[in-house]
Amino acid sequence: MKILAIAATALLAAVGTAKAEAVLVLNSEEASYSILSRATRTELQRLPVGREPHHLITTPDGKEVLIGSTATNELLALDSKTGERRRVVANIIDPYQLGFSADGKWFVTVAYRLDHVDIFHADGFRLAGRIFIDGLPSHMAFDADSKTVFVSLQQSGRLAAFDLATQTLKWNVPVGNTPAGVVMLPDDKRVLVALTGEDGVVVVDPKNGAVTGRLQTGKGAHNFWPKGDGRHWFLSNRVEGTVSMVDTQEMRVVGTIKVPGGPDCMDITADGKELWVTQRFLRRVAVVDLEQMKMVASVPVGKSPHGVFMLKSGPAAPGSPVSPTGGPLRSVSTGSGTTR
Repeated sequence: MKILAIAATALLAAVGTAKAEAVLVLNSEEASYSILSRATRTELQRLPVGREPHHLITTPDGKEVLIGSTATNELLALDSKTGERRRVVANIIDPYQLGFSADGKWFVTVAYRLDHVDIFHADGFRLAGRIFIDGLPSHMAFDADSKTVFVSLQQSGRLAAFDLATQTLKWNVPVGNTPAGVVMLPDDKRVLVALTGEDGVVVVDPKNGAVTGRLQTGKGAHNFWPKGDGRHWFLSNRVEGTVSMVDTQEMRVVGTIKVPGGPDCMDITADGKELWVTQRFLRRVAVVDLEQMKMVASVPVGKSPHGVFMLKSGPAAPGSPVSPTGGPLRSVSTGSGTTR
């Protein structure tokens, strides 16, 4: 009996560890999400969710992760530690991309299919204003003082800035062919925009939208994710099948990782050792060893995997960006190009 008790305890510990290191992946063309085990690199569950789930974001308190279901006009809220379903928020129209301002007061969604940007009071998801704008709005970033949200317009090749308090357009300027991922750098003085149609990144002045710099990275430059040191960002190059590591202080590529199959959204494990990357064209998620700077595994999931998130990630890795509430910052997962 003693041996059985020890064995049972060991089994429970193993299960607990696997659950503590679970990974959430959205299968955008299969109306489902997958829960993966980081330890075994296998799919544990595949569960249904609305239609066309593309992106996700954690709530400011870090307790929930919200999944945008674009075709059913709703948000599915999951427990950010366990992945368990908590609630559904209805009447959020075409929430293709979604995010919270740094102060947690504003919640914004962009309707890629319907060409509008919705600004909500985050408390209760009360709609403050809807701004219609042509050009396929798809990616966003916020400034540090929570006054402005920047949105890329893929079809028209422009970047637009919206005032959150007044829900009005501040400026709308051309930046290049097929702008996709958008990120505000920690200095709050530079916005980076990935140009999927020009194979690189432009640096934009947040005050007026002026393009002040350029960097070539790879074919289909698309989506950003922070390394966690405030200086380096990963950038997926979907057509080339690589992920670039960009030094944003020197504005140069300092590393390139081969990730085939349309690399898109990314997240880093809490210990900072692995980068998980969705492979849109292969129905897989790649695992990148960041010490070796190489892909070491690829896990099968559903059709057209898009957003990815580390469940129960625990405390942030040293140097990781921190939210206003003190927890790990989960910035918006930027999404696909004009093909979605």
